[in-house]
Amino acid sequence: MSPAVLCLVELDHGEVAAGSQRALAVARSLAVDLPPGSPAAAALTAVVFGADGPLAGSAGSELARYGATELCLVSGEGLTGYAPAAWARALEQLAAQRTAAAVVAAATDRGSEVLAHLGALTGLPVAANCVVAAAAGDGTWQLVRHRWAGSLLEEAVLEAPCALLTVAADAATGDAAAGDATALVSAEPPVSASVTAAAGVPVVTFTPSLQEADLRVCATESAGQGGGQSLATARVVIGGGRGVGGPEGFAALEELAGLLGGVVGVSRVVTSQGWRPHRQQVGQTGTKISPELYLACGISGAIQHMAGCQSAKHIVAVNTDPEAPIMSRADYAVIGDLNEILPALVAAIRAAGGQG
Repeated sequence: MSPAVLCLVELDHGEVAAGSQRALAVARSLAVDLPPGSPAAAALTAVVFGADGPLAGSAGSELARYGATELCLVSGEGLTGYAPAAWARALEQLAAQRTAAAVVAAATDRGSEVLAHLGALTGLPVAANCVVAAAAGDGTWQLVRHRWAGSLLEEAVLEAPCALLTVAADAATGDAAAGDATALVSAEPPVSASVTAAAGVPVVTFTPSLQEADLRVCATESAGQGGGQSLATARVVIGGGRGVGGPEGFAALEELAGLLGGVVGVSRVVTSQGWRPHRQQVGQTGTKISPELYLACGISGAIQHMAGCQSAKHIVAVNTDPEAPIMSRADYAVIGDLNEILPALVAAIRAAGGQG
């Protein structure tokens, strides 16, 4: 059997999540090059957990646009929620069945946790935060990885019969491997000569053999089930820091985020003070974001925070301190009191949109 590449795909409101799109791009580049020197591409299997029938048809068409040649739906007793050990067990069995040369996932909380479990089960090393990966033959892989919160690129060699890789949320293209770290994997799907979006991809089901211990930890509720946008995939993020003043100060940020179709993010000090939950934290120890617009209000811009928002296409900072580090990193800087600026901005947006 020819080697295959498996890619764990996460869904965001029924669509392929942005991080998984980039993981698919790296997985597809591996599939095209496997085996090295061969004119035929290896199979690229997109693996989705817990999706139902109608979702499979929709996801299948979208995945075809990203180069997947097969959609594998994993289901079974107890797999109704996120169960990291069980997901890893399923990937282990699926990889053995498909003679997988590589298993790829986005470097999200789930992707990183599942591949860590998979590495423990198989005894294989896991290479995290990859932006470029290529097979060099004889169980050797050439990698480029993000290190130090994405502030530098590392060239590395992985020796493993099956490569276990997580792909950085802002994964770079091959040009970035040569030194241009600003080049990102395009959100546009590649054109596939063999598979069309209209045709979709073949859909198969897989039921793993699980042990009771595999299901000991299982999430029964997720952000997707609870509703609301994901901070990691939002196109607009309104950020708040110490300068917001306290929990009550976030009402204006919530209102502005609602008008712009975005979500609220916060700095570490805000979560440390208990003003907002950790899941809203942007930064090295929180969520890395890559929105079209990041409006940072009352945030000084510590290096750990900037590591989480440096992939934003446009950064607008509102701060009373013109010397705050974030002001020099912003595309636009507004020096002033956010308690005066945000209400004025909200009023202008409402007036422009005809909202009373």
